[in-house]
Amino acid sequence: VQLQASGGGLVQAGGSLRLSCATSGRTFSSYDMGWFRQAPGKAREFVAAIKWSGVNKKYADSVKGRATISRDNAKNTVYLQMSSLVPEDTAVYYCAAALRSDSIAVPTFMAQYDYWGQGTLVTVSS
Repeated sequence: VQLQASGGGLVQAGGSLRLSCATSGRTFSSYDMGWFRQAPGKAREFVAAIKWSGVNKKYADSVKGRATISRDNAKNTVYLQMSSLVPEDTAVYYCAAALRSDSIAVPTFMAQYDYWGQGTLVTVSS
């Protein structure tokens, strides 16, 4: 499966944006989807993830209450809506796909993901 992230850019602190990740290839509903980010000089970290059904979601504490992950299985796309952005949100954001499992647990570790997009840069200015 191929993943194409988009929607990044320069935004002022306090602003919002929506990232999109379009997929192609294998049936989108076969995958749990996640967003990760990597700030300059830091390790890649989990941001949010959503089960293939769209029912179960999980967020990192750093974005909880400010981020919403959603998916449109008809459009083969997963979204990450973020608001009240702060400079610490500056990073390259990556979407990833994990082959779905019967577990209700939402995958939050990089090793659980099978495919990765190329990333989209989000810069939050103070």
